Amino acid sequence: MSAQVQSVQVSVDQQTQLSAVERAALLAEVDFKWLMAGQGWWVDTARFHRDPAYAAQFLLSALASPCTALRDCALCLQALAEQGLHKDIVSVR
Repeated sequence: MSAQVQSVQVSVDQQTQLSAVERAALLAEVDFKWLMAGQGWWVDTARFHRDPAYAAQFLLSALASPCTALRDCALCLQALAEQGLHKDIVSVR
């Protein structure tokens, strides 16, 4: 039981170390994934982070979407990437 409590405490401590920008970036990415799913596009987040062509394809599709929320989310992710605040996301110009 003690090990479980200690493990949970470590997780909580690690979560509190995220900056406001990191939390915002993570939330934008989660929003992006769900908004894409709502349009019928499933995003493999691991591949989205490691494959620039894959990420660019999805960002371009999102930017061309009729869904305003999805376009705004894609613009947010793109801005974070261009500013270097979310290094795992590929910038699309």
